[in-house]
Amino acid sequence: MKFASLGSGSEGNALLISSTAGTTRTTVMLDCGFGIRETERRLARLGMGPADLAGIVVTHEHTDHVGGVFKFARRHKIPVWLSFGTFRAVERDTHGVAMHLCGDGDRVAIGDLELSPCTVPHDAREPIQYVASDGRVRLGVLTDAGQSTPHLVQILGGCNALMLECNHDRQMLADSSYPYSLKQRIGGAYGHLSNQTAAEILAALDQSRLTKVVGAHLSQQNNRPQLAREALCNAPGAQGFEVLIACQDEGFEWVEI
Repeated sequence: MKFASLGSGSEGNALLISSTAGTTRTTVMLDCGFGIRETERRLARLGMGPADLAGIVVTHEHTDHVGGVFKFARRHKIPVWLSFGTFRAVERDTHGVAMHLCGDGDRVAIGDLELSPCTVPHDAREPIQYVASDGRVRLGVLTDAGQSTPHLVQILGGCNALMLECNHDRQMLADSSYPYSLKQRIGGAYGHLSNQTAAEILAALDQSRLTKVVGAHLSQQNNRPQLAREALCNAPGAQGFEVLIACQDEGFEWVEI
């Protein structure tokens, strides 16, 4: 199994997860916050096209994650999976798209991949994140959450690779020119994970199989790649996994698990 990002940040997010079994390959796209042409361009950069996608899986209704999903899915006839709450938030945009509902505790089978949704604390209608597996290895994704919960720590434990939100540095956010209300929202229990909270989550996980961690969804105003990297590398109990950082413009190239 492998994964790659088309881009990660407040201006748009999309992640590819791909599994090869024998002569068959299954690739899904997790979220799509880019327009049709931009998504196609970014797919081509990774050697992929719309016809290679077996489905699009959605985390929540915020524009940087869902803004391009339904136009892209409708044009290329790609089915979409999302929670009921997210569906209700975006229902008017879903005409002509094959929709499938999923929620915490479900097992979503798409080709050779199985995705397990997990409810997370975020300021959306029914936000979920996912663990993807091909039956051999597991990839955990946590890109929008305000805090840790025992449930998400349990679900993400034992993964071979992890994509983990490192949205902001607490001091940079506090010193920023953002309005107080926005600072409170971002740093609140239903906002986004700081570098420090991401490191705390990482420290709480079962890391026994973990080989790669990708810091994701970095704020361009309130974080720096080096700060996110240092926080993840120095997480208590860190066991020598490789740390990568996703960026807004280029995401990251294919990472083998």
